[in-house]
Amino acid sequence: MTSTFLPDRRTGSAAGRTAPDAAGGRTRRRALHWLTAVGFQLPALLLFTGLVLLPVLFALYAAFFRWGGFGMPSDYAGGDNFTRLLEDPVFLGDLWRCLVLVVLSLALQLPFALAMAVLLNQRLRGRAVYRTLFFAPYVLSEAITGVLFGMVFAPGDGLADHVLGAVGLDGLGGEWFAGPTSVMATLFLVMTWKYFGFHMMLHLAGLQAVPAELTEAALIDGAGPWQRFRNVTLPLLAPTLRISVFLSVIGSIQLFDLVWVVTQGGPDHHSETMAVTVFQYGFKRYQVGYASAISVVMFGICLVFALAYQRFVLRRDLEGATTTMRGAGT
Repeated sequence: MTSTFLPDRRTGSAAGRTAPDAAGGRTRRRALHWLTAVGFQLPALLLFTGLVLLPVLFALYAAFFRWGGFGMPSDYAGGDNFTRLLEDPVFLGDLWRCLVLVVLSLALQLPFALAMAVLLNQRLRGRAVYRTLFFAPYVLSEAITGVLFGMVFAPGDGLADHVLGAVGLDGLGGEWFAGPTSVMATLFLVMTWKYFGFHMMLHLAGLQAVPAELTEAALIDGAGPWQRFRNVTLPLLAPTLRISVFLSVIGSIQLFDLVWVVTQGGPDHHSETMAVTVFQYGFKRYQVGYASAISVVMFGICLVFALAYQRFVLRRDLEGATTTMRGAGT
């Protein structure tokens, strides 16, 4: 007696649906992952759109109008506001002062911060106290810093003039923020006091990430302190230095609050920055269209620098730093 094996309808139909069901499951999981990612990112995207993207687009729109800030822009000016920039001695001076601040920050402020970071990375008694003291000015608001140094460098009656007079150097004081030739140097001194602690802590974090085995190996090979720093520490610290340079340049371009509190751009525009000029024209002279043109140019300078810096300087640091959704459904 021969037995006939008939296929089970339920088993056969289930086997036939295995591949489509698996593909459908992967599709649903992938869609769920994307919906989860969108759900987490949507609040940030809404804030970015409302507080950054739309104001930038409106400023670009208003830059083509003669507009006082009331109502909607209606007096179309074409490119007159941008043409005016090229003839405005205040704006051209802003560009020059911005360049001066960038050069001074890179040449003096960052090396000083690095030197202090290297010093405080050594085994020193009370180094935690020194780190706190040097970082404390960065925690203070720019308004407090401005008021404080406005009193310190008050002409003739400030603490700086009293100290110089006590040591017989009366001739070195006097003008400070009030002199057209001394205001930028004094302002940079205040900027260094305010911001170098941030860069020092950034460099200090980078120094502590350098493996001790490498410096010990260089020491065994007979390398001196300078050789160890130049050939071992500095190359490994390069990514941190590149970030520090980027933040310093962008901060110098966008500097506003400290200058406004201390000098308001004076005397006679000699300490004015692009951000201060935007405020002066937009909120004090009610030339919002022209102020928008300045802000668009300032935004363009920052954007071009950021993209170029990322493309040519930070490219190696950013390789492999991004993640994708590939393989999320497997």
